[in-house]
Amino acid sequence: MPFCADRQIVLPLQDKLLLGLFRIVLPGPAYTFSEKTEKILESGRALGHNHQMSFELFVASRYLFAKRKQAFIYVISVMAVLGVALGVAALVIVLGVYNGMTTDMRDKILGANAHGVVLSYQQRAFADNPDLEQRIRGVVGITGTTPFIYSEGMISAPGNNAKGIVVRGIDTASAASVISMLRTLKEGSLENLVSEGTSGIIVGAELAKRLRLELGSRVNLLSPSGQKSAAGYTPQIQAFHVAGIFKTGMFEYDTSLAFVTLAAARQVMGLPPDFLSGIEFTVNDVFAVDEIASRLTQSLEAPFYVRTWTEMNANLFAALKLEKIGMFILLAMVVLIGSFSIVATLVMLVMEKTKDIAIMMSMGATPSMIRKIFMLQGTIIGFFGTLIGYGLGLGVGYLLKRYQFIKLPENVYTLDHLPIIITLQDVLIIGASAMLLCFLATLYPSRQAARLVPTEALRYE
Repeated sequence: MPFCADRQIVLPLQDKLLLGLFRIVLPGPAYTFSEKTEKILESGRALGHNHQMSFELFVASRYLFAKRKQAFIYVISVMAVLGVALGVAALVIVLGVYNGMTTDMRDKILGANAHGVVLSYQQRAFADNPDLEQRIRGVVGITGTTPFIYSEGMISAPGNNAKGIVVRGIDTASAASVISMLRTLKEGSLENLVSEGTSGIIVGAELAKRLRLELGSRVNLLSPSGQKSAAGYTPQIQAFHVAGIFKTGMFEYDTSLAFVTLAAARQVMGLPPDFLSGIEFTVNDVFAVDEIASRLTQSLEAPFYVRTWTEMNANLFAALKLEKIGMFILLAMVVLIGSFSIVATLVMLVMEKTKDIAIMMSMGATPSMIRKIFMLQGTIIGFFGTLIGYGLGLGVGYLLKRYQFIKLPENVYTLDHLPIIITLQDVLIIGASAMLLCFLATLYPSRQAARLVPTEALRYE
């Protein structure tokens, strides 16, 4: 190959290392460039303006993706990338499903309950403070209030067994603004609770199915706190007609909850005319309910106290959070297995490229530069694996959310399809964890490569 006699120049260290990588070792301080030499240097320099980092990145990428000369290394590098990608994709999808299930459960709980309640240690506290509801609405962040009565009883229908239920007395004028479930009844309407003659009752879909109830069916509600007579306490029994049927998807609510008016609840339970169990309220931000509740507590005097939906369901959501953490750790093992493939890839690469490493070190490459080459290789594998995993996970998540092709049995779960909500926080945590594991996998092979002694490696060459 012809040489260009007019292209003589003193090469810097990084260019000599690039030439040494291709076994082109030209002695002397000045070299005459051939076309091959120029192409090699141009390909190495084209990676960026940072000359030192370009050399290391060039060597790292060439070792990983050179198909012809290192076919086996290339194959196991691809397998390592796929291992990381599958782990990242699995984490994205599974954590998205956990978020979807948790959000759906939270929405159903908040649909059947208010965001918070004001209770009292004294029975007549609400009757003695008729302006309490107005004071609660005056607190910043509270959007609605409604009084309620909470009690327990037994319901029965002609020809069917009795069933124990929770009876909630509500104010038909304001309850729908606080309890969203009452605005979307499966059958009937809230206005049917108030009618001439027999009082109305709203029951859950599962309870109606069990007692064979439909709109207009007559049921009997029995209260354990009855009237005192010569023979003792006689249970109070009152007839109702089914005014509505709701369905939350939560089995506990659909089988054990019923709504009646405040007046009907007081009558059947034998309570005073002005009795209330408490006042429910809603807020403009369900995640800031504790802060709003703190302000409400400060504005109210004893004997009132406040409880929020986060306090009343703390055990449930703590268990869900623990399960999410456990699933994250379990699926992170898939990424860890991929990082083991990175260790194997780099160890085999160090063994195969011992001569190359020795030549570069003998030409002036420092142990730090050699270490960075192999660290960059593991980082490249982790980077591309994470990107591919993001693509797979987000793509499958989008398809699940759009087409809902995975159906769930409604009699087992609270919804009929697999929900998925992928958050930016989860995506960033997954990516950072995958990159960290891949980086840690490079430490041992890169350390061994940097400790190589050139004279020992080239002794028998």
